[in-house]
Amino acid sequence: MREQRRSRECEGTIKEWIEVSIGEISDVIAGGTPKAGDSSNFAESGTGIPWLTPADLSGYSKKYISNGKRDLSQQGYDSSSAKLMPKGSLLFSSRAPIGYVVIANNEISTNQGFKNFVFTKHISSSYAYHYLRSIRELAESLGTGTTFKEISGSTAKTIPFILPPLAEQKVIADKIDTLLAQVKTTKARLNRIPNILKSFRQSVLAAAVSGKLTEEWQGNTEDWSEKKLRDICLSISDGDHQAPPRTSNGIPFLVISNVRNGFIDFSGVERWVPQYYFDELKEIRRPRRNDILYTVTGSFGIPVIVDTDERFCFQRHIAILKPNSKYLNYKFLFFLLGSIQAFRQADNIATGTAQRTVALNSLRDFKFRIPPLGQQTEIVRRVEELFAFADTIEQKTNTALERVNNLTQSILAKAFRGELTADWRAENPDLISGENSAEALLAKIQAEREKLALKKKAANKTRKKKA
Repeated sequence: MREQRRSRECEGTIKEWIEVSIGEISDVIAGGTPKAGDSSNFAESGTGIPWLTPADLSGYSKKYISNGKRDLSQQGYDSSSAKLMPKGSLLFSSRAPIGYVVIANNEISTNQGFKNFVFTKHISSSYAYHYLRSIRELAESLGTGTTFKEISGSTAKTIPFILPPLAEQKVIADKIDTLLAQVKTTKARLNRIPNILKSFRQSVLAAAVSGKLTEEWQGNTEDWSEKKLRDICLSISDGDHQAPPRTSNGIPFLVISNVRNGFIDFSGVERWVPQYYFDELKEIRRPRRNDILYTVTGSFGIPVIVDTDERFCFQRHIAILKPNSKYLNYKFLFFLLGSIQAFRQADNIATGTAQRTVALNSLRDFKFRIPPLGQQTEIVRRVEELFAFADTIEQKTNTALERVNNLTQSILAKAFRGELTADWRAENPDLISGENSAEALLAKIQAEREKLALKKKAANKTRKKKA
C-alpha cells in the first residue's frame, strides 16, 4: 500500500516527484518553556542557549535565524522540555500564529509554539523552507482549538511534503531565491514612489505659490502683492469652544481625524449634535461650499475644501477660512495652505508641547504673495493638471504593488508544480532517475533514519544499565 502511494504521481506535480508525509522524512520535535516567573530561567540574547517564540518571527523576513529576543539559561533549559535543534533544522510555528518558518543558523531551541522538523542531509533546508512557506494556508486549516488554533505533534507529522530528487531540490531553491530577490527589489522601488510623488506635489505647490509655475505669464510676479490672510478672507474662525450636546443622529460633528489631506471623512464621524445647535451657530462658523477647513491643533496644517452642501459642525481644533472671491480663488487658497511655505509659518508660531496649536490670530497673520485672480485661475489649472498626472502614477503604482505582493505565492505555487524546473529536468534526465530519483532518495532517508533510531535505542539501553 505504501509503495503504491509513493509511486503515484502527486496531484498537481510531476511524475519524477513523490508525496510523503513530513513525519516519514523528518523528526518532528516540539519545544518548551521554563517557569516564566523565574527570571533566572532566562538570559540576555546571545549569552545563553538560543531560544525562539513565535513572537520573535513577527515581521521577521530573513530565511535564517540565530536567536530570539532572549535566551534560556542552563537552568531554564534543564527545567523545561525545550530541546536543542541542530543547525539547518526547520523551525515552524504551530500556534499564535501557524505557519511562520525559518532555518536554524546554529543550534537553537524553541518554546511549545513550534513543531520543528529535523531533516537528514538528503533534504535541502532551503527547499524545505520555501515549501513550508507555500503551504501556510494548508497548515492553518489543520489547526484546532477554541482560544487559538494549534497544530498538534501528531497532526504535524501528517503534513504532506513534496519530494523531488535532491539535485532538483537545490535548483528549485536557487531559482526561488533569485526570483524572490527580484520581487523584493521591485517592491522596494515601488514603495519609494509615494515619497517621490509627495515631494513632487510639494515642489509643484512651491512653484505655484512662488510664481515659477507661471513664469511666462505677462507681468509674472510684478503684479503679485504681499497680503495677510485676514486681508483676503471674509472671516477666519474655528469651531465652538464649548462642548456641544450629543445626539444619536442629527448634524455630524467633525474632529481632527475627520479632516484628511484632500477630503472630509464623514464615514468616520462618531458624534452628532442636534439641529438647533447648528442653527444657533454664527455665520462665520457655518461651513459653506468652497470654504476651507484647516487643522490648527496636533496634526496642524492640513487644509481641505468644503465640497458639500451637507450641514456639519466641528471642534475648535479646526479653523474655517471663508475666502473673499474679490481677491482669492478658493482653490488657490487651498494650495497656498497646503504648501511648505504655509507649513513653515505654522510650525514657527505653533505653541504647546503635548499638542502644539496654531492660534487663530497667528493664522490670520500668515503672509503670502498673491497674484491677480486671472493668474490664480491659471495656476490652479496647472496644479490640478500636474496633480492628476501624479494621481495616475500613484494609482498605477498601487496596482503594481498589489500584483507584486501576490507574486511570492505565485512563484512558490509554480515552483512546487514543477514549472520552474521543467527545462532543467529535460536537460538533466540522469539527475532525476535511477539512483538519483526521488524514490531512491526516499529509500536513503528511511534507511538513515532507521539507523539513527537504532543508535539512539542502543544509547538509551547503555544509560539504563549504567543507572
